[in-house]
Formats: sequence, structure tokens, C-alpha cells
Amino acid sequence: MKILFVSSGNKKFEDSPIVASQAESLRRVGVDVDHFFILGKGFYGYLRNIFKLNNYLKKNKYDLIHAHYSLSGFVALFASNQPLIVSLMGSDVHSKGMMKIVILWLIKYSKTTIVKSEGMKVNKYFQKAVIIPNGVDIDVFKPIDKKEAQKQVGFKSKKNIVFIGNPSRREKNSRLAFDAFDLLEGSNLELNVVSGVQFKDIPYYYNAADLLLLTSLWEGSPNVIKEAMACNCPVVATDVGDVAWVMGNEPGYYLATFDPEDVAKKVLLALQYSESHGRTNGRQRIIKLGLDAETTAKRLISVYQATLQ
Repeated sequence: MKILFVSSGNKKFEDSPIVASQAESLRRVGVDVDHFFILGKGFYGYLRNIFKLNNYLKKNKYDLIHAHYSLSGFVALFASNQPLIVSLMGSDVHSKGMMKIVILWLIKYSKTTIVKSEGMKVNKYFQKAVIIPNGVDIDVFKPIDKKEAQKQVGFKSKKNIVFIGNPSRREKNSRLAFDAFDLLEGSNLELNVVSGVQFKDIPYYYNAADLLLLTSLWEGSPNVIKEAMACNCPVVATDVGDVAWVMGNEPGYYLATFDPEDVAKKVLLALQYSESHGRTNGRQRIIKLGLDAETTAKRLISVYQATLQ
């Protein structure tokens, strides 16, 4: 089976780590995956890539196209009449204006639409979508000795909270994280915002931290939760996307409201857990739920096969 991934290549002709990881997991189970990178930002920036992709597909043949994010799907839809699968990643659900029209076109004319969580299907337009959360590579995200990890990322002996993501992105709601941290007392606490670091270094941050803090306003199926759990790192997170389902009732994992006082309270509980128990058993839950990359890849193959029938 030969698949073409279509996605943004604005970051030095590279996929996002999530898309790149999914492609690699498919290759491991025998799928031939190529990439077409879209260069350009905004609706009109993407439009200019339709003819480029059309010309590319005249020279290269694939069984189907798998586009990631709505605008990439829009380009693929108008560039070719080949079977198209579109993965909507989370923010697409909240689209308005022209972007909402794009989403409706994709749902109507793509062969299959993939969403990342049950919560994304609340929108009536997504009722027929297939739910496949992004998988996490448990060979990359795994427990590492805490002292070794702290040395790698430069953490000292303080209690370290990590916030992983670009704090300027509205949906990440970093203000809530900062407000909650301001309510915490003690000079031995540190909130570390991790953004713009190399992907290969991210596992060290989870293993160096006492907990991961996620305060997002919305998400599809946030990979940082699954990555942290694969590293047995405690988590405090707002109830967005599939976070509640992924964490379940596993000790060391705490859901919080959007109230800074509640977030601060849950952070203290997580720090107490970390102090008394060390690490969690989150990795086993990720495996049990089938959220490892290999299991997810096999689910994708099933969708590909069904789409081609």
C-alpha cells in the first residue's frame, strides 16, 4: 500500500512531530509513505499549492492521499480525484467563516474523515467521522532516570512543573497556568515553559519533571498527555478533548477546572503524589488503551483498506 501524506512544510520542509511520528509508525508495519509539503500560510497561501500537488500527482501514483489538518485536506481535495482521507486535529472543530465552509466541503467530498476524540464528534457535522487518536511512540517516550534527565535539560533540585507548548497560542491558555502557579507557595517550585526545543529532547523534560501541567481551552487528543503518561510522569490537566478518558482513574493524574485555585490545588496533590510515590503507572494505561503508535498504525491501515474497497 502506497500512501501520500499531505501537510504543512513551513517548518523547514518538515512535518509536525505528530504527523512525522504517524508516518514512521506506518512504515514500521509495512506501509509505503511519502510526503508532500505545503509551503504557504493562510487560506490563499495554501491555495497556491493546488497546482503544485496536481503536477506532483501526475508523476507519482498512490493508492490514496491522507491529508493532515483542514487546509491541507482542502488542497488535496481540489488537486486530485484520488481517494482522500482527512485527519482533523482539534482546532478544526472551532472553525468559523471561510474555514467552516472548508470543513463542510471536506466532510462531504473526502472518502473518510478522521477525528481525534469523541468530544470532536459533538459537532453535528462530524457524526460520521472515524475516531483515531494520535498514537505515542513508546520506544521514544519511556522512563529515563530522573537525575540523568534533569542533567540533560538543566533542571536543578527544585520541584519542576513543565508546561509544554507555545504559550502564545490562545488554545493553550497559558495565563491559567501562570495564575495558578502564582498561588503556589514555596521557593522550591519552578514552572518551566518548554517551547521551541528539539523533539528528541522532549522525553527528557517529562522524565525530569515532577508533573506536566496542561491548561488548554480545547484540544482534540493532546499528545503531551499520552507522552507524559508513557514516561510515567504525573499530570494535571483541564478536561479537554479525550484527556479524562486517557487518564481514567489512574493514580497521579488529576483533572482540573478553569479556576486557578482549583488548578493550584490539583498541582499540590500531584506534587504530593510525586513526593510519596515517585512515578506513576501511566505507561501501562497507554498500552492497555491501545494508544501506542504501532496499534494506532494498524487501526489506520484498517481505515485505508475500508476506504479503498
